Amino acid sequence: MPTGWPRSLLTSTTSPFPIWQSQENSIYRSIKRKYCVQKHKILSWNLNACPSTAEVDSAVPHLLCQHLREDSPCTTGSHDSFSYWVDEKSPVGPDQTPAVKRLARISLVKKLMKKWSVTQNLSFREQLEAGIRYFDLRVSSKPGDADQEIFFIHGLFGIRVWDGLMEIDSFLTQHPREIVFLDFNHFYAMDEAHHKHLILRIQEAFGNKLCSACSVESMKLQTLWEKKCQVLIFYHCPFYKQYPFLWPGKKIPAPWANTTSVSKLILFLETTLSERAPRGSFHVSQAILTPRVKTIARGLVGGLKNTLVHRNLPAILDWVKTQKPGATGVNIITSDFVDLVDFATTVIELNNLLQEDRALAKC
Repeated sequence: MPTGWPRSLLTSTTSPFPIWQSQENSIYRSIKRKYCVQKHKILSWNLNACPSTAEVDSAVPHLLCQHLREDSPCTTGSHDSFSYWVDEKSPVGPDQTPAVKRLARISLVKKLMKKWSVTQNLSFREQLEAGIRYFDLRVSSKPGDADQEIFFIHGLFGIRVWDGLMEIDSFLTQHPREIVFLDFNHFYAMDEAHHKHLILRIQEAFGNKLCSACSVESMKLQTLWEKKCQVLIFYHCPFYKQYPFLWPGKKIPAPWANTTSVSKLILFLETTLSERAPRGSFHVSQAILTPRVKTIARGLVGGLKNTLVHRNLPAILDWVKTQKPGATGVNIITSDFVDLVDFATTVIELNNLLQEDRALAKC
């Protein structure tokens, strides 16, 4: 949905449009005036082709589909999106070194690991309701699991992938004009049978909501709506070639700064944005800081949020506010603990710059 909705609509915990019944006609006329665009734009919210009141009412405030417009607006994502819950009673994940696995035999070590493995406070559903539409996913098989079930993983095992997919699907079913990006970019301890099991789970969860891979430039919002496609799956593994609904990982590069320094992170983000391909792929700006061993040692008990994220996130958000969406600008921006600051709204509001540019172009 276009940005700039009244604050009361953005913060509603029930219907996204709680005041619609009493002010339906005036609000609807206002929306038609404010968000009309040129006839051949992908979002056809113009005076002659505006969605019905019922269609608008079924939407939620942060419609990812803005991302699919030809002038390339930006949208919001979360880093290690699943890590709002990890199981300190489970084995240490295969993404960890042998040294960490040995240390984790001490029960206290896993409790400390949890403080550094969790990068989000909100569940999938809560993130969706907060405006997040891109999800960074890392998955693994679990030792001793005879059912070939796949779990999310970040140092420690998270929830079952199936449970997360069903949570997302439930939201999409309730909001049929929402579209999400699910980026499966790390796989651990998975053989061919595990991959086939995971892909089957994806099919079972989303069915006809899955969007077949195609060129990025050919994607049209209206076509997705007509086909009832809501889910883009990016699969960073050669198995994507065997399934038409799996997009190759190269279609959504996400350069990683791997630094604890905000200044180095910002320099990296600026450099990678200047080097991004203007066509052929989406682009993820990972606005995140990554702890070093000495960072963890200094803030062992405090954890990632209190040691690294909380004090630096405002500065990172200040950088976000200076950005501009577009073919060579920001596209998808991810963050840790997306609820600590007004992250989603800040990113979405960048799209107002595109509206201003279009208005100036008409002058």
